[in-house]
Amino acid sequence: MSDRMPLARQVRSAVEDCPPREVPRRLCEVLSGGLPVDAVTMSLLTDTPSRQLLCASNEMATAIEEVQFTMAEGPCITAASEGEPVHLTDWAAGSRRWPLFAPALRERCPDIEAVHAFPLWLGDYVLGALDMACRTPGGMPQAAIEQAIEASHAVAQALIPAQRLLSAEDPAPPWEPADAVRAHWSDTHRAIGVVMHRRKISSETALALMRARAFATGRNLREITTDILNS
Repeated sequence: MSDRMPLARQVRSAVEDCPPREVPRRLCEVLSGGLPVDAVTMSLLTDTPSRQLLCASNEMATAIEEVQFTMAEGPCITAASEGEPVHLTDWAAGSRRWPLFAPALRERCPDIEAVHAFPLWLGDYVLGALDMACRTPGGMPQAAIEQAIEASHAVAQALIPAQRLLSAEDPAPPWEPADAVRAHWSDTHRAIGVVMHRRKISSETALALMRARAFATGRNLREITTDILNS
């Protein structure tokens, strides 16, 4: 694939004749290779309790997703809810905007210098969001940001088959990394159901209690979910 091919075209080309289950991984690979970034994640329903992680390109990407999922705040959640790109390049300002997320991510991944998030618009609906992290101070240059914005529209179109898989019978779509995807989908929702039943509360309140427990104990939501399901 030519390096001169526009990134949006690379996205469209990469998923031609691609099985729906392989689409998120293929997209992460294209974005990681086409932009000056060190980690890429993508998720659907990003700013809702039904958030679904689709792909994390590496351990750094998984860490970003886990911190945002646990804290219920961060750049990709804001990008999805506001429908605009969000850029975390100033950590003092980031800590004021996301007082739980920014310090937690800084502690877990001190080499991350910037996080860029882009909403995935499909018509007048936001499907989810992309997160991209950089070790370079200041993050992506403006030209790369413009490429990412253009590519995000192609990504949204490419993810339609993955969105349809969410309503399929398989409770844990086989996306990567498998353990994190399962934690962000079937396991968490099973744990929410357990807490709802035990406490006779709504799903939103159950998830809030799980997140509060994670924050209070310094653990992530995946670990709290495991505790609940094993108890």
